[in-house]
Amino acid sequence: MEIELAITTALDKNRAFIKNRLAEGSQYTWDNFIWPLERMEAELSNLFATVSHLDSVANTPEIHAIYQKVLPLITLYHTEMSHDKKLYQAYKSVKESSDYVKYNEAQKKAIDNPLRDFKLSGIELPDDQKEILKKLNVELSELESQFEQHVLESTNAWGLEITDINELKGLSVEALASAAEKAKTKQKTGWLLTLDYPSYHAVMTSLESSAIRRTVYEAYSTRASNLFPAGCQWDNSPLIDKIMQHRQQIAAILKFSSYAALALETRMLKTPAVVIDFLSQLLEKAVVVAKKEMIELQVFSKEQYQLETVNVWDVAFLSEKMCQEQYSISEDLLRQYFPEPVVLSGLFTIAHQLYGIKITEVKATDLWDPSVRLFEIVDSEQQLRGRFYLDLYARSNKRGGAWVANAKFKMEEKNDIQSPEIYLSMNIAKPTQGKEALLSHEEVLTLFHEFGHTLHGLLTKIGYPSLAGLEGVAWDGIELPSQLMENWCWEEEALKLITCHVETKETLPADIFSNLMASKNFQAGLFLVRQLEFALFDFNIHLNGSENKENFVQETLDGIRAKTALLPVPAFNRFQHSFTHIFSGGYSAGYYSYLWSEVLSADSYEFFKHNGQVFDTGVAKNFLENILEKGGSRDFMDLFIAFRGKEPDVNALLRQYHLA
Repeated sequence: MEIELAITTALDKNRAFIKNRLAEGSQYTWDNFIWPLERMEAELSNLFATVSHLDSVANTPEIHAIYQKVLPLITLYHTEMSHDKKLYQAYKSVKESSDYVKYNEAQKKAIDNPLRDFKLSGIELPDDQKEILKKLNVELSELESQFEQHVLESTNAWGLEITDINELKGLSVEALASAAEKAKTKQKTGWLLTLDYPSYHAVMTSLESSAIRRTVYEAYSTRASNLFPAGCQWDNSPLIDKIMQHRQQIAAILKFSSYAALALETRMLKTPAVVIDFLSQLLEKAVVVAKKEMIELQVFSKEQYQLETVNVWDVAFLSEKMCQEQYSISEDLLRQYFPEPVVLSGLFTIAHQLYGIKITEVKATDLWDPSVRLFEIVDSEQQLRGRFYLDLYARSNKRGGAWVANAKFKMEEKNDIQSPEIYLSMNIAKPTQGKEALLSHEEVLTLFHEFGHTLHGLLTKIGYPSLAGLEGVAWDGIELPSQLMENWCWEEEALKLITCHVETKETLPADIFSNLMASKNFQAGLFLVRQLEFALFDFNIHLNGSENKENFVQETLDGIRAKTALLPVPAFNRFQHSFTHIFSGGYSAGYYSYLWSEVLSADSYEFFKHNGQVFDTGVAKNFLENILEKGGSRDFMDLFIAFRGKEPDVNALLRQYHLA
């Protein structure tokens, strides 16, 4: 209740300040208007970040009730501000004043961005249209929150109890121990297979029983749908329809042809045609390779497992076995070389070698879970740059996936500095008692990815909250720092820093490294086609949503799959019902951003490697100064060109995947 009171108090305080300041009139300046607004908005965001984060990582009925109560209040407040003509005119007066030319680049951006956003929110619309928009925005935020909550609750609701260990052949010792512990926690006997990602991934890639894999796949792919085995009370079908209708109505009121067109107004790629062309070009290249890879997998399955038909729930298992045979490498083998303490220590060393920063753990109490740790980053001049909370393990009250979120924004006013703070969350399997957590190479990649976001958020030198760190960065550029960090997980020099066999204590041997590198682009075509399926589905439903036909979303997905699916997709599959990225996670009409950012990342890493150095400190300094430290203070394409010296090269991505 304290956080709820703090948020409502802050909302009242902010409204009062704006009302009184606008009533006073006089000349508006950076110091007497823009900066006070920046500061109070950041303080409100910091408060809301707390309850939003707890709803994601320590979800209880009480916390979710508070979140559900304050979310519409926050949405309503921001909608009111975006429709306040007096506030808009005040910003315009600052822009048109003689002082504007004296402001620095970031200050100008902090004025220009709100003016742009005022227009995108419909500031020039008649009052009745604004009221409709206000209602739609508040309802949309609530619908998106319900969508995510349904996914979390349905994920937690299902479990498959196994009492005969012979049915679990293929699972690693760690996966078995985790399943046994889950069964014990739920007062079950034997082992419990669940739908949290570590458990699901282990089953789909390692479990020999195709029948059990199918059962788990069916439950996972029907979460939050009317076909979910544990019940249809979390069915997201009506929410999907309402979310799409609300988004299209918002776009139509704002005079955009589609929600996709509206979303692109603040991104690097500016028109739907450019996005579709980008994705179509990639698909044309990738699908040719993917078809060959699928034929190879089918031949392998017939020769090694006498399977005449490969089903979708067999693909991950067969691919893992095929990779093991071709490269003498497996996820379980690699996992033994990636104990959590070594991976973290090595990651921090790599960051130090690149950017000269030092990362140390800070003792913290009263956090939301005993496993959470707090770290701080200090630069080469011994200046505190920021702190991050590391929450690695999967829990039943924690949403799936991996992500970062702002805890506190950087704020700087003369000598008064508030350092930024970040939440970094993952969902690896919690280690059994007395043992260290062992990460798969895929999980190491994910950790490096999220740490790239963390560096972007914490190393910022922009002291204006709306532009600091991750704020104000174009959505289709924001994945650059994260995807760039993944590259060091494939470098021998870096792997020596993050590997230490759990028993022999040796770093990754040369022969295993060689096999790992050889496997890097194993089934790259299939992976890329899968990502393109997600991106094309997302963009097309938001581009063509005005059609508003019955079953439009499912029919669009079916149409995309006709071009991308290389195996028949079961009729029961309801993947979209748990696609939180686009229905509740901020990636609506923006899932293509992952692929566009991969273009930026591939092009950037070629620059890092152009002198043949893994730790090219000159390029790293360039990246730090032009990307990581700049936040959203300039157009992201301008920042990229300042770093790279040219516009992005799409072929860099094709070269990375060996598809050029």
